[in-house]
Amino acid sequence: MGWFHTARRALFWPRLAPLVEGPAALALVPALCLAAYWFGGEGALIVLAALVPSLCLLGGGLKPRRAAEGGTRPGLCPSTQFPERVAILLARASASDGQSALFLLSLDDHEALIRQHGQAAADLVLARSGERLCAALRRDDCVSPTAEGGFAICTAPLGHLDLELCLQLAGRFQATLEEPVLLDGTAIYATFSIGFCPLARAPTPEAEAWQAAARAALHEAQRRGPSAIRAYAPGMARATGTDAALRSELRAALDGGAIRPWFQPQISTDTGQITGFEALARWDHPERGLLSPADFLPDLAQAGLLERLGELVLYHAFAALRDWDRAGLAVPCVGVNFDGDELGNPHLVQKIQWELDRFDLTPDRLAVEVLETVVAAAPDDMITRNINALGALGCRIDLDDFGTGQAAIAAIRRFSVSRIKIDRSFVLKADRDADQRRMISAILTMAERLEVETLAEGVETVGEHLVLSQLGCHHVQGYGIARPMPIEESEAWIRGHQAKLEGMPRILSSGRG
Repeated sequence: MGWFHTARRALFWPRLAPLVEGPAALALVPALCLAAYWFGGEGALIVLAALVPSLCLLGGGLKPRRAAEGGTRPGLCPSTQFPERVAILLARASASDGQSALFLLSLDDHEALIRQHGQAAADLVLARSGERLCAALRRDDCVSPTAEGGFAICTAPLGHLDLELCLQLAGRFQATLEEPVLLDGTAIYATFSIGFCPLARAPTPEAEAWQAAARAALHEAQRRGPSAIRAYAPGMARATGTDAALRSELRAALDGGAIRPWFQPQISTDTGQITGFEALARWDHPERGLLSPADFLPDLAQAGLLERLGELVLYHAFAALRDWDRAGLAVPCVGVNFDGDELGNPHLVQKIQWELDRFDLTPDRLAVEVLETVVAAAPDDMITRNINALGALGCRIDLDDFGTGQAAIAAIRRFSVSRIKIDRSFVLKADRDADQRRMISAILTMAERLEVETLAEGVETVGEHLVLSQLGCHHVQGYGIARPMPIEESEAWIRGHQAKLEGMPRILSSGRG
């Protein structure tokens, strides 16, 4: 009997087990019975009827094979175990000559999400996102949460996994995660930036180098975001240089003109005419390319150079207005962001007045953009006095990122706010989500009662633009209108935009007669 079991397991069972151990074996029974009766008559049918149950019992009964192997979907791998899993999958890929890829996903505007909805809501978004990723991956793939508020994914080896397929996978991950998360009946939308590195592109065939490459790609995606996807390319690793080296370049970049504002247009939803531009700092780095403020503002703050940046942006904003005036282009105003430290400068009003006189501009050409969080935290001190003094001077006061902070409605009156800028989190998918539209309508109704204008940020699609116009939002700004551009490209864009408006009928929005 021992010989029989040994022979059965060594010779026959490896081939028969997949057929008789799983539930799929039941599908073979009718065919086996028919074949036995056809070739051997009733005797063969009786033998088969006795043989199949015997084989099944000897094999341990019917078992759902995938369940026995750990389930059809992966679960979240603890972050402490992820490096080990990456090393295992790397070894498997090398042994089988297969291809794998490492993806890093980062939740965009994590802090803004917490400010707007609370920590519990942010945790819920990440929990739901993890569940969706697990459902979208194969059993052998590995997904793990990251400490930065995102996820890391390492795919099991495949025979073919090129760059195009990786991009498709990244797009699939984004589409899965962009579905709204419901919290107390409110739809919360989140976007993720993704950086990835196919194993074939890794600098060296080592787990640490592979992960470092994926982090460099994620860093690049975050600079281009939100919702950007970037693949690792040689040279990105050098772009993640030390903070000390980065800070050492800042003063030279400010003095040499490498850091300067780019300009993003704002247009009327009623007429389509340009109603202003926002000045947004950009650093044209010789190695890292164009950097957004998120990449260098912390270093500027630590180096004590934020005030220098503010002076530079203000100068170039006024110079842009002067150049547009000389070219005969109608640009009513330029918005410049002021942080809390700048607004606390007791000489700020005199400095702005001097610059206005220098460029022969009236105060209404400047829109002072103040974050809602700064207004909410400002007591009756120098910040309050400066904001009110600038408003009294004739400058426009824009309340930026409205809806993400804790500013009371009374603060809008207290600071003589001219316009509130609706945060992009409310604008996202407003054309497809009734909850988003209701939130926007509530903000617009409040603004109408307070007699302040409204501008929606982050407008990226024609549908969002159309809905905002129909709801009565006065102005829109975002990639759907135009991306930020250097001053050298602005004149051509303005003339091109005006040319498109010629002969077009005036569109009246439902919110304004």
